[in-house]
Amino acid sequence: QVQLVESGGGLVQAGGSLRLSCAASGSGFYINAMGWYRQAPGKQRELVVDITRGGNTNYADSVKGRFTISRDNAKNMVYLQMNSLKPEDTAVYYCNAGVLMDRRLRDYWGQGTQVTVSS
Repeated sequence: QVQLVESGGGLVQAGGSLRLSCAASGSGFYINAMGWYRQAPGKQRELVVDITRGGNTNYADSVKGRFTISRDNAKNMVYLQMNSLKPEDTAVYYCNAGVLMDRRLRDYWGQGTQVTVSS
C-alpha cells in the first residue's frame, strides 16, 4: 500500500511560478521512476516530465526550459518547479510513481492538484 500526495497547486498569473511537491508514504516498497502528468477537461492526459532514480529526465517539448523536476530519494519526494507559466499550462497535475512491490512494478497516482494560470 503506497500513497502519493501532491501539494503546491493554486492560481497564478501568466509569467509567474509555482512549485509542486509529491510525497510517497507506506512501507515495503521501492520507487523506481517518478513523474508528473497533467490533464485538462476534455483533453488527454499527457506526460509533463519524468525522472529516473538516478536523475535522468525526460521533458515534454511544451515545458522544456520552463519546468524543472527534482527528487529526494531519501525522503521519497519529487518536486516540479514551474516558471514562466502560461494559460495553456492550466490543468490538474498528477504525481506518478513506478513502485517495485512483491517483485513487480506497479503504477501509483496521486489525487491531483489544480494549477490555474490566468491571462
